[in-house]
Amino acid sequence: MTVTSLDKDFDSLTLTLIAEFDAPVERVWELWADPRKLERWWGPPGFPATMEEHDLSPGGRVRYHMTGPEGETPRGWWEVTTADPPNYLEFTDGFADDDGNPVTDMPVMTVRVRLSEHEGGTRMELSGAFQSREDMEKILEMGAAEGLQQAVGQMDALLAA
Repeated sequence: MTVTSLDKDFDSLTLTLIAEFDAPVERVWELWADPRKLERWWGPPGFPATMEEHDLSPGGRVRYHMTGPEGETPRGWWEVTTADPPNYLEFTDGFADDDGNPVTDMPVMTVRVRLSEHEGGTRMELSGAFQSREDMEKILEMGAAEGLQQAVGQMDALLAA
């Protein structure tokens, strides 16, 4: 499997996933930069994503929904703070209502994605930082760690195609 580690650090309020791919950094970056490719892995199996808006430039937004097996459509948003293709992306990630607006009573996190060359392939470090322990616990109770691991696990098949 692609994912080599998943660390929940309650002291630093971070969830960090490390994955390694047998592909160059530029190809892994494309899985973030191309909304049609992002749709194919963002979200765990059984919850495919649809990107409604996708702008990875600083100040840009990403709005999306996932479609679950029962037809439910959970929504999310990103606000991009930093983009340095093909090596670094930082964004605020949160939940959205049916109109795509941020849900204010749900946690948000700062996500940092770092891609680097590693043993002829790419190492991806994806780290989510929470504002409080309560926020982190709430997101983890929703199965976010397992869902993230499953979602990233789908990237290999896209890189092999």
